[in-house]
Amino acid sequence: MKIKVDYLVCEANAVCMGLAPEVFEVDDDDQLHVLLPEPPPEMMDRVRHAVRSCPKAALSLEENPQE
Repeated sequence: MKIKVDYLVCEANAVCMGLAPEVFEVDDDDQLHVLLPEPPPEMMDRVRHAVRSCPKAALSLEENPQE
């Protein structure tokens, strides 16, 4: 799975960072950075929770074609 961000919608509320800090980071300029765009399987439950919890629905997951 690959994380997609709609940066036009994202408000950098940092909800995702609070739920999966190894994957998401909001910097001092309120910009979201995806640290692991293709998280390992053991992180996917938390990543899915973070994606569902985004208050602006700016995050999504897409299947990798090679999987």
